[in-house]
Amino acid sequence: MKLNKNNDLIPRSPVVAVMGHIDHGKSKLLDFIRQTNIVEKEAGGITQHIGAYEAEVKCEDAAHAPACAGRHKTRKITFLDTPGHEAFSQMRVRGAKAADVAILVVAADEGPKPQTIEAHEAIKNIGIPFVIALNKIDKPNAEPEKVKSQLAEHQIFVEGYGGNIPTVNISAKTGEGIDDLLDVVLLLAEMENLQANPTENASGFVIESKLGTKRGVSATLLIQNGTMKKGMLVVAGEAVAPVKIFENFQGLAVEKATFSSPIRIFGFDKMPEAGAEFKTFNSKREAEAAIGAFKEKNLPEKSKFKKTEIVEGKIALPIIIKADFSGSLEALEKEILKLEKEETTLDILRKGVGNINENDARLASSAENAIIIGFNVKTNPAAKEIAEKFRADIFTSDIIYKISEWLEEQISKRKKRETEEKIIGTAKILKLFSKIKNKQLVGGMVISGKIEAGKTIKIKRGDLAAGEGKILELRRNKIKVKEVGEENEFGAMIESKIELDKNCAIEIIEKIS
Repeated sequence: MKLNKNNDLIPRSPVVAVMGHIDHGKSKLLDFIRQTNIVEKEAGGITQHIGAYEAEVKCEDAAHAPACAGRHKTRKITFLDTPGHEAFSQMRVRGAKAADVAILVVAADEGPKPQTIEAHEAIKNIGIPFVIALNKIDKPNAEPEKVKSQLAEHQIFVEGYGGNIPTVNISAKTGEGIDDLLDVVLLLAEMENLQANPTENASGFVIESKLGTKRGVSATLLIQNGTMKKGMLVVAGEAVAPVKIFENFQGLAVEKATFSSPIRIFGFDKMPEAGAEFKTFNSKREAEAAIGAFKEKNLPEKSKFKKTEIVEGKIALPIIIKADFSGSLEALEKEILKLEKEETTLDILRKGVGNINENDARLASSAENAIIIGFNVKTNPAAKEIAEKFRADIFTSDIIYKISEWLEEQISKRKKRETEEKIIGTAKILKLFSKIKNKQLVGGMVISGKIEAGKTIKIKRGDLAAGEGKILELRRNKIKVKEVGEENEFGAMIESKIELDKNCAIEIIEKIS
């Protein structure tokens, strides 16, 4: 971040993104650093969703870390934890954008994997220096030299193999090599000459945002410049919050924070977008002006929800998705849409952060075969009751691939059910005469095929499936009949929870044994 007030610039601590393929040891590395380097203040730990924390690392060699010279024997590093699962690619990119230096963790017993290559691309595109940590060298089958050769095959050239990217052999399990790794990180950071201005108002990036049941919308922020104090207002896009409930990475209340620090602010009036820039202001007028300028610069985008066109022969599955954090929601949507195939249309009716609530269940009950999926969230009792009443499926898990597996199974079941049904006719509803509870007396016209008493119907509004029903009774010219053919008008008593009107069309279904 380039600053103008050169006289007020002072060195700042580096922000380090830890990246790599799933199960290559990022979490173990961070756990080891946490155990050995974090200054314990009082009870209470780091929540798994913060994704950022500060550590004090020893400076054995002051020449490698001038900021540690003199009486200072330690230096602060802020670590950003990024998930390794394929679905969280955008979160990894945001982590790299907010960082000054990256650690790319590669298992020495496995070598580079898809998310290794993807993480490297993100680091390269953003242009930050990085070091490769060859992890798991304590394993008997670890081959760090072979891994270096494999990295070269993917155009990642390390020292000794045609390039200048530093590597350090480590074991996140035993701690071997981790001090050397941190020395390299500090050296790379020193070469970047990182500086910031403590006299300016704080600015930086939104790491993550969340909707809590007790304290509303909160966001984890990374301060890149300036100082934040209680009483200020923080603005991220169109979202604003007073700096009142103000916590550090350990969940402890603070009065102020400065650059390279991850903090959490509560009380936003709306959900800040993960990855958005934030600024702080001393007055409400300044904050409102910043929001107004943002709105003027960023015209409202069209809804990102897909408008689904239902094609005959395709399985249309309406879905509502909820997640604990905005980044998780983004990953969940990406993972779900990967299951969309030529014969399967996934229609995301709604997506949001927070627990599954009554409104979600009501929306699901209005659509045929709708599914509610939740990642790391709970389902409100009232929502459960509505979903059970209208037979809307709810599935929640804290493991994203289990959601994918369950959804794939649901798609397969629906495909099988579709093959067991045949459309024998279509009709248009012309008028609703009366309605008593779920029984409705309507008039209509057969468009194709025939309509039969006793058959199941599928109700559509435009191209969207609205629900199902059953033909209890059928009349032609006020005479009770068993069926009515093409291009003839009819009267029918239909049982359905979906209210019928002249905007509805129906498909008459025959079960195939």
